[in-house]
Amino acid sequence: MNRELRWRIIILQVVMVVVLGAGAGLAFWGNSFTNSQIQAQLEPQQIFLPKGPQLESTIKEINEKHTDLVPYIGALRQYEGQQVLNGEQAHTFAQAYLGVHIRDIDNGKPYSVLSSEARAEKDPALKAEKDANVQTAFRGEMLRATLNQAWAFSIFGTVALYAGFGLILATLVVVGTLVFEMVFAPKRAEEAARTPSLATSRA
Repeated sequence: MNRELRWRIIILQVVMVVVLGAGAGLAFWGNSFTNSQIQAQLEPQQIFLPKGPQLESTIKEINEKHTDLVPYIGALRQYEGQQVLNGEQAHTFAQAYLGVHIRDIDNGKPYSVLSSEARAEKDPALKAEKDANVQTAFRGEMLRATLNQAWAFSIFGTVALYAGFGLILATLVVVGTLVFEMVFAPKRAEEAARTPSLATSRA
């Protein structure tokens, strides 16, 4: 390898180290920014996951009536009584706690159906009851959507974190090749250049 080509490779390696290192830094910053923003939005709401009898009642209802939510029982126990401050806690509260109680509203009818039925109801007493269900369902579904949105953003933060680790690894690999090119490659080239001359002198 001639000297000019070798320096081109070294310059390319230096550029790659800078670019990959900067990318890793941005990925870690993205993870930190996402999680801090999620916490900043959730903390003032003061939402707490169920604990004690409330937790056991929720788990019992899941086991008896909503078996599709059974996978969330482990998370409910893990975060028992904790304030909702991150994406996983928000997702657990939204799906496993709000999900149960929203399904209890008029046999699990969604907001759109409840709203249509309330508008069509003529009996004042039934209309008042249906309107109350509409308000409860709307608030519950909106809160659940908001919490699941926080969870979705936290997934992007997690992806950024793993991307940061991957970029750090790639940076270290390029740094290793750069060190080899600058320190060890010249020595090997010198040894290779001396070998023929030694052989010639012995002949």
